[in-house]
Amino acid sequence: MKRLLPRALMAPAVLTLFLWMIVPLGMTIYFSVIRYNLLQPDQTGFIGLENFEYFVTDPSFSTAIINTLLLLGWVIVITVVAGIAIALLTDEPFPGRNVVRVLLISPFFIMPTVNALLWKHMMMNPIYGVLAQVWSFFGAAPVDWLTDWPLFSVIVIVSWQWLPFATLIFVTALQSMNREQLEASRMDGANYLQQLRYLYIPHLGRSVAVVVMIEMIFLLSVFAEIYTTTGGGPGDASTNVAFLIFKQALLGFDAGVASAGALFAVVLANVAAVFLIRMVGKNLDK
Repeated sequence: MKRLLPRALMAPAVLTLFLWMIVPLGMTIYFSVIRYNLLQPDQTGFIGLENFEYFVTDPSFSTAIINTLLLLGWVIVITVVAGIAIALLTDEPFPGRNVVRVLLISPFFIMPTVNALLWKHMMMNPIYGVLAQVWSFFGAAPVDWLTDWPLFSVIVIVSWQWLPFATLIFVTALQSMNREQLEASRMDGANYLQQLRYLYIPHLGRSVAVVVMIEMIFLLSVFAEIYTTTGGGPGDASTNVAFLIFKQALLGFDAGVASAGALFAVVLANVAAVFLIRMVGKNLDK
């Protein structure tokens, strides 16, 4: 009875969570192996792996994969490097440090769509944007960022929103630094670069692994920023896997192909998660 009662009390929650996860996955698998186009509701039936073949042979597929990897890689590099730099700059006490830290992490709480609109109209607009005004001040021609550099613009927008998250993790990690060890290194004649290499960076190793893992999982599904700013264009210049699935599902009204693409994204995310869990495990063992 001591074992049965807790399990009986937990059963409704576990069953609800199981159904919440399994039912959508089962429906996605089902739709991925049948012909299901909303524009042709009369043409249905089992077609096997044709939806997957159609998805991976889409002319935009290879571009979407490359853009996804570029977006993922550059955002992680920017947020990790800049996050460590900002965390180190705000680690030492100075007047107003707490206020500065609050301001640094505040962009993370802005909704992705609002963040994209802010950059699109306030910062990157080629006529009245802040960057256009700076370019004009120095006598240079303003740049139409979202047209000339669409993927780079999306990378900047996403990096700006995720940088506070990385900074918060690194600031928290630095609070557990052994100050006596730092002071001893100074007394032994170690300069700041040596402290950075042999003390700060090794100490932040676990935090870097955690930031990379979490960002990689979430950045695989970046959509709102692309939809709001570039619409995946010009052409496919800023289309990633998530946006390609959107085009297949809503623009092509092909739920079968979109389901196949969603399963491909799930597999991709799980492969990345397995790789990152191993990496984090190695860092935690050190």
